[in-house]
Amino acid sequence: MHARTDGEAGEAPWPAARTAWYVVVVLTAANTLAFVDRQALALLVQPIKADLGISDTAMSLLYGISFTAFYVAVGVPIARLADRSNRRNIIVVSVFFWSLMTAACGLARTFPALLAARIGVGAGEGGLGPSVYSMLSDYFPKERLAAAIGVYQMGVYIGGAAALLIGGVLVGLIPPGETLTVPILGAVKGWQLVFLALGAPGLLLGVVMCTVREPLRRGAAKAEAAAPLSAFFQHLTRERRAYIGIMAGFALMVMVGNATGAWIPAFFERKFGWTTAEVGARYGLIVFFCGAGGALAGGLIASALRRRVGTRGNLLAAMVGFSVLVPVTIAFPLAPSASLALGLIGLMNFAAGLNLGGGLATLQELTPNRMRALLSALYLLAINIIGGGLGPLVVALIVDYGFADPQRLPEALAITAGVASPLALAALAYGLLNLRTSQPSVPAPSIA
Repeated sequence: MHARTDGEAGEAPWPAARTAWYVVVVLTAANTLAFVDRQALALLVQPIKADLGISDTAMSLLYGISFTAFYVAVGVPIARLADRSNRRNIIVVSVFFWSLMTAACGLARTFPALLAARIGVGAGEGGLGPSVYSMLSDYFPKERLAAAIGVYQMGVYIGGAAALLIGGVLVGLIPPGETLTVPILGAVKGWQLVFLALGAPGLLLGVVMCTVREPLRRGAAKAEAAAPLSAFFQHLTRERRAYIGIMAGFALMVMVGNATGAWIPAFFERKFGWTTAEVGARYGLIVFFCGAGGALAGGLIASALRRRVGTRGNLLAAMVGFSVLVPVTIAFPLAPSASLALGLIGLMNFAAGLNLGGGLATLQELTPNRMRALLSALYLLAINIIGGGLGPLVVALIVDYGFADPQRLPEALAITAGVASPLALAALAYGLLNLRTSQPSVPAPSIA
């Protein structure tokens, strides 16, 4: 298949469609593995709490702040490296490292050891997002970028579903609280075996990732280094209203997503008496079909709107998704039956998936090439500190210190969503309004 020639005048042709979509498939697999571990931990909240004797607040630290603090600490310097060096190699190292740390979670026998392993997972995954978003911007023209990012973001839901489904099967065969004797390792708990099993596929994927080629950077001279920080901050200042609105909106949306995602398994166990295996099987299918379907549909719709109405079209699909999330995220924890709650959660996952491709494509399009990885790192910093760190923690604090009753988890989820979801919609609307007057970004100046 020949390379596409729909690039800007004077630039080399775009990579062949077959090559570009192969890269998307491999990167989606990496994103899938990255989210397998996060949701696996959520599925195992109850057995880990019982085995290590810790509170909901301590579990929220494992799921949120311990992971995100080092995720963002590593993400910014790696993003600077990705803006001036080989992004494919950064991703390969990241995949190998976080896979080893995921397996290390299965070796942990104390809370500090599990906390340290989670920090390692976060540090490893910090190199993925900025490098991926920058690479995809050089594999796909702006009219098709949202669709590519939408497919990549399907990994969020495929990974979450895989962790739930596979984890549910494993805990059905091996009770997570049961102690087993394993050669070399000795006595381990069932929940530890889940992490050991989930760490292995990443080593193979790291090898497959080596088949991906580093793309030519679009709109940047070959010898050009990463843009100076002064130019980066000047660009942020010029486009600050659009950036602030989009980033704040997505950060608050991710806060609701992480708050619910971290606690939904425990929600079904505490409110409706489901077993861990039942949660994995039922909730896992919802995440897979509804979440992945929403991400795919959102990317395709955003790309179609981008071709029709320009840059703002990328965010219109996200506005629909954000609007649906406001009532749904508040209602599902208060549902009187498990089936109604599960149906609302399905709608929530589909609506959340609609948002991702267009929002991320907008940020990439608004940003010059040699600034994209750093901008992506700042975006990931925002969504992980506010979303990944605060989401699970806020719910846990309301449960442990507001109600002082683990059975009040549903109310804690509804309160968190009731505050954050409307704010997310308002912030994204602010970003969309200011995007209309934003001027097209110019390439970063050469620092030769």
